[in-house]
Amino acid sequence: MSKITFLGAGSSVFAKNVLGDCMLTPALQDYEIALFDIDAQRLSDSEKMLLNLKASSGSRCSIKSYSDRKEALRGAKFVVNAIQVGGYDPCTITDFEIPKRFGLRQTIADTIGIGGIFRNLRTIPVVLDFARDIQEVCPDALFLNYTNPMAVLTNVLTTDGGVNTVGLCHSVQVCMPHLFKHLDIDTTGVKTKIAGINHMAWLLEVTKDGVDLYPEIKKRALEKQKEKHYDMVRFELMFKFGYYVTESSEHNAEYHPYFIKRNYPELIERFNIPLDEYPRRCVNQIERWKTMREEIVNNNNLVHERSHEYASRIMEAVETNIPFKIGGNVMNTGLITNLPKEACVEVPCFVDSNGVIPTYVGDLPPQLAALNRTNINTQLLTIEASRTLKKENIYHAAMLDPHTSAELSMDDIVAMCDAMIEAHGDWLPKFK
Repeated sequence: MSKITFLGAGSSVFAKNVLGDCMLTPALQDYEIALFDIDAQRLSDSEKMLLNLKASSGSRCSIKSYSDRKEALRGAKFVVNAIQVGGYDPCTITDFEIPKRFGLRQTIADTIGIGGIFRNLRTIPVVLDFARDIQEVCPDALFLNYTNPMAVLTNVLTTDGGVNTVGLCHSVQVCMPHLFKHLDIDTTGVKTKIAGINHMAWLLEVTKDGVDLYPEIKKRALEKQKEKHYDMVRFELMFKFGYYVTESSEHNAEYHPYFIKRNYPELIERFNIPLDEYPRRCVNQIERWKTMREEIVNNNNLVHERSHEYASRIMEAVETNIPFKIGGNVMNTGLITNLPKEACVEVPCFVDSNGVIPTYVGDLPPQLAALNRTNINTQLLTIEASRTLKKENIYHAAMLDPHTSAELSMDDIVAMCDAMIEAHGDWLPKFK
């Protein structure tokens, strides 16, 4: 029996979407769905939820929980990763509160920036442990990474871990539909081309019947900017740099040096930037789970409709050899020619029985490649810090982060990194 292993299966809502999709996919019937999580209660909740879903859907997939990660992985054909190392308390709290002491504010802090750097540093050792297990018990598995920070973890799993990995993020598949809904434009027959890096990929082309839709998009977006809305940062980037970016405004506010600035507090109000947004979401999610648990876990009549998640469709394409197109995060093997080859890029990919096949993009518009490189610099230096375990490489990554370097002096950046290292304690490896 073939096996789909889900690491971080205690993420019950996400597990419902991804594994519920698998259970509804004809080509994936008779698979074993192997669940692993370090939280035994959440693991048990997800198992119970999926057994209810199996009964209501009539799926032939078997559901099994594992307390031994290596055994969960043994013989897997597909591995889905959805872990978060350190959780909200203490690590996310640390990622936000210590930078605040130095006057550095963030919105999400899960990709780059000081929060993203330290989320990487505590997660990389864990995913490399996964990689060692995979090399031993399922070396041919396709690893579907949903965990942030996406670009760095996908890079490390591929290059240092030697694992066949593709990184998957919702921002590509929802970019055009959400934009068009916001601007009240019909999506029927619209063709797009999107490429860049994770959370900063670009809507390079958007056409209908051969006609460029960007003039209409910009016209309507300009009208929208007259009143407060949730996407003001992305619209401003589009007006200034020419193209719409895939990830949300709250994310992009902290990927660039232009929006969150102590000396220009009016920008927060002007662009409707939600500071400390991720901690708020965490607290709300923890509270909401108390009621959702009853609805999802203990519901014998639980039903599911196939979601927009890529995972089951990738597995289906591998099984059936019927090609499926995704936006995937892969190493830059000459795919985007004006970004570094050491970077992980987000490009259109086709999937069939040969696996994930990235497509060639060529040069990005030079201003977009330049914006991407500012984030790639921090990503690559974070990887270097993890490889060398030298504090100076953490300092380098932080000093080259666009938002951090725009706000703090080099001395303050070093002091902040030292405070972050101390506060994280055993969540990090020992740096010298």
